[in-house]
Amino acid sequence: MAGSAAAGRRPPRISMQEHMAIDVSPGPIRPIRLISDYFPRSDPFAAPAPRAPGPRPAPPTHADPEPEGDSDDGAGLGALEFTLLFDADNSALHCTAHRAKGLKPPAAGSVDTYVKANLLPGASKASQLRTRTVRGSRGPVWEETLTYHGFTRQDAARKTLRLCVCEDPRLRRRRAAPLGELRVPLRKLVPNRARSFDICLEKGRLTKRPKSLETARGMSLYEQEAGETEEAAEERGRILLSLCYSSQRGGLLVGVLRCAHLAPMDTNGYSDPFVRLFLHPNVGKKSKYKTSVHKKTLNPEFNEEFFYAGPREELAQKTLLVSVWDYDLGTANDFIGGVQLSSHASGERLWHWRECLGRSDRRLELWHPLDGVPLQLSD
Repeated sequence: MAGSAAAGRRPPRISMQEHMAIDVSPGPIRPIRLISDYFPRSDPFAAPAPRAPGPRPAPPTHADPEPEGDSDDGAGLGALEFTLLFDADNSALHCTAHRAKGLKPPAAGSVDTYVKANLLPGASKASQLRTRTVRGSRGPVWEETLTYHGFTRQDAARKTLRLCVCEDPRLRRRRAAPLGELRVPLRKLVPNRARSFDICLEKGRLTKRPKSLETARGMSLYEQEAGETEEAAEERGRILLSLCYSSQRGGLLVGVLRCAHLAPMDTNGYSDPFVRLFLHPNVGKKSKYKTSVHKKTLNPEFNEEFFYAGPREELAQKTLLVSVWDYDLGTANDFIGGVQLSSHASGERLWHWRECLGRSDRRLELWHPLDGVPLQLSD
């Protein structure tokens, strides 16, 4: 009876207060060794705590630097592969656009793209070149070469090439913003040696305009303001002339081959250029010549030749004035720039004049920067 009563006895019930009061501590808390390493003191003047002996952790490894021209802004805009070649012997800069990779157009689907090039600082349309449009691809392949004629060593030292990957607007009236751009300082180029680039595209940057409104006419793209008079004058453009004294004909052959990077004089950002030649002092009507007019261009190619008869000694005492003008129908023509060749000139102009008259039957071609002030000569 007593055994059955003990077996049916229930265990004593423990209240919540008694349960929480039970000592469940595993034991005393041990101090952490060198706790100062984990919790450094905030006092800036306190001496650093000694570190425990042992191998030091390896320094963090840094990734290879990004290719030249890359930036965080262009991480998602794609990349452009191209090659640059500065042909110093022929005064030309060749830019070959190969392909673009990973383009990110604003709208989904395929995209029609082309590459646009500009030389900075300078007028946008004076140095603007572009490739053909490749349609329906986010990895377009152009394999097209853009050439800047009249590109000298002085240009390579101070100019920057700006390349933009643009979307062809097709039926839209307004052009969209470029998908990305990049800039390459041309002073890094080695003459007559091609250099390949693979550079990530960046977001477009704002450019400055010159202070003078006369200089700013038609020049919608400038990277910096012209600081020196010589620099500003050179931005009027340049002309490629050939000189040769012909012993058979007994006179001087003057060839007007082409002009490059002329200053835009019309409201549309272009000019209608032609070239005038004048041999001073005046020896009759045959002392003045004029080329044909080329419409709506800043890089005309004339390839016209003119002849001035006379002995070499007499021509050496004269002055050849070459001027470039913008043709305007019904109004006065606008002066773009000029160059004077004579024995009183200096630099390459003097060398070009003396060298051609010093040797017969030898054709010499040379680029000359244009002066922005007309030269007045009395008859």
